[in-house]
Amino acid sequence: MNGQELLVKAYRHICQAKHMAATYEQHRNICKYVHSTSRGHEAVQLAISYLLDPADYVSPYYRDESLLLGLGFSPYELMLQLLAKAADPFTGGRAYYSHPGYRGDDKPTIIQQSSATGMQVIPTTGIAQGIQYLEAHLPEKLTRTSNGKMPLVVCSLGDASVTEGEVSEAFQFAVLKKLPILYLVQDNRWGISVSADESRVMDAYEYAAGFPGMSRARVDGSDFEACYNLFQEVTESIRRDRSPWLIQANVPLLGHHTSGVRKEFYRTEKDLEMHALRDPGPLLRERLLAAGVSMDELADIDKSAEQEVRLAFQQAVEAADPDPVNVQSHVFVPTAVTIETGQRETTKAEKINMVDAALFAIREIMEEFPEAVLYGQDVGRRLGGVFREAATLAEQFGDHRVFNTAIQEAYIIGSTSGMSAVGLKPIVEVQFADYIYPGLNQLVSEISKSSYLSCGKFPVQTLIRVPVGAYGGGGPYHSGSIESTLLSIKGIKVVYPSNAADMKGLMKAAFLDPNPVVMLEHKGLYWSKVPGTEAAKQPEPGADYRIPLGKARIALPAFKQTVMQGDSCCIITYGMGVYWAKAAAMHFPGQVEVIDLRCLFPLDEELVYNTVKQHGKCLVLTEEQQNNSFAEALAGRISKTCFQWLDAPVDVMGALNLPAVPMNAALEAAMLPSAEKLRGRIGQLLAY
Repeated sequence: MNGQELLVKAYRHICQAKHMAATYEQHRNICKYVHSTSRGHEAVQLAISYLLDPADYVSPYYRDESLLLGLGFSPYELMLQLLAKAADPFTGGRAYYSHPGYRGDDKPTIIQQSSATGMQVIPTTGIAQGIQYLEAHLPEKLTRTSNGKMPLVVCSLGDASVTEGEVSEAFQFAVLKKLPILYLVQDNRWGISVSADESRVMDAYEYAAGFPGMSRARVDGSDFEACYNLFQEVTESIRRDRSPWLIQANVPLLGHHTSGVRKEFYRTEKDLEMHALRDPGPLLRERLLAAGVSMDELADIDKSAEQEVRLAFQQAVEAADPDPVNVQSHVFVPTAVTIETGQRETTKAEKINMVDAALFAIREIMEEFPEAVLYGQDVGRRLGGVFREAATLAEQFGDHRVFNTAIQEAYIIGSTSGMSAVGLKPIVEVQFADYIYPGLNQLVSEISKSSYLSCGKFPVQTLIRVPVGAYGGGGPYHSGSIESTLLSIKGIKVVYPSNAADMKGLMKAAFLDPNPVVMLEHKGLYWSKVPGTEAAKQPEPGADYRIPLGKARIALPAFKQTVMQGDSCCIITYGMGVYWAKAAAMHFPGQVEVIDLRCLFPLDEELVYNTVKQHGKCLVLTEEQQNNSFAEALAGRISKTCFQWLDAPVDVMGALNLPAVPMNAALEAAMLPSAEKLRGRIGQLLAY
């Protein structure tokens, strides 16, 4: 394609984008779902799109419809998403306009991403991290471009999003590891109604100077040729030198922020007139006229684009809506581990700690799966985790597979989305449950929704390990329980083993699950140092042992005769609660059955309900603060499902409703449940 043909191609796409925006505005009653258009940003978006290869990855953002047109998506395909139709090729009618998720051999891969401003930068940087790993260590799994060059990653973002802290985390990692990524910042100087002058002291170009190793440039985003020529140089540099770039493109904003937040709400006529002077369409038209393209030819291009857009819109309006029967599909993709397999009981006489069971499980995983990597704060060679649960792994597998990160909980969690998209299988660690909150934005906004909103194209295979629980005066920031917080997030699985055998079997299954799994690991059970938890030590199961997620177990059975006489109760619990329950049950021989949930979502409702129906009396036990907890919610479900079999109200016992676990050991004990406190509650329950 010669230079003039390229300019004509760009002009055709700009005309399409112009008429699409006009059509949406004309039919606001039909285009009822919130949307943004690319008006003013067309030139820079098209310039980068023309230089990408199917081997590349790109993360467009909600104003990037022209980028999608340039990649080869038709106006009709984009309109199907605009109108939330069943045939929307990206999300099946589940997400906003210009929120693509695409896998195919003909275009770059586009991972699913949210509308949370700036949040796409971490997952997209994770893609570059994954590509770098494949390039260096699994080159047979790396797809090169059609002319044999290395793939790259493009992350599009607006200027207002650069002030987000998570953008800084991504930039830090990109320059530290020299990742092959281009951050394209489209700067229209507006963040909804907030102007650049009132929201920042520097622009993205100036900000990038604070990240040594980040090459950077500015460009007039209204000038297609200037953008294209710069991007040619930059993309070739990234393919060759494998290091990050940031391009700040200054662009006008010609349309509304969104269909719901209209430009006349907050912008002056003078501001709109100034932006209109830099409209890429007329500027490119003048360039084509100067190059000898006739006015009639340009008029024909514009008319043809208008007709195509009109027809596409009519067809999209008439397209079928999604079938509500499918609304629950794709929350998770199927997992291969559906039954318990392998050898739990082995000839090994020596019992191992839970912390060693985790170590041995990960070691076997990494031996079997070269695409498995482990990273987080302090998990690398020097320390092997603050609980030494990764000790020796870096020595065995190398610093490229087991490595430290900075204090970046958001990056640790969010990067797994991109790593998973390129075929890696990340295991990451958050040091303490109390520190997970900076990472919840990524877990909620990006990871948990990815499979559902991409219709199963982008499930995130990640295992997130989180030490939890109180013991021995850990204090308010090292003792938290967070299961209720996590269980309020739909689209993730939550596992909670209570002994070494379960730790190993569940960790293997969690790793093999193609969906995001958070494994909560009680620090008080790691070494069985807490009195009464010696049973957490168990013989190590075989390397082939797997426990399907969502299968509870009977940790302590009641006597059948006692159950038949109606003189028994059951305790539904998990983690440390298993040991409190078993210790308390010793005072009521044969009368108490203890269920260890092992997995909080999915939950083994069948075993829970059947057990409650047998006993008629039930107590749900948790270490969490009780009010509004998972335990209370479960008790409510038990009450509803098992109402006609109950002989007493379903009881709940948890920690006191305090904002934190106090450090003083006596205060900690006063807050938490215990076997002795539980003993009294069991007595009351059995008295019904």
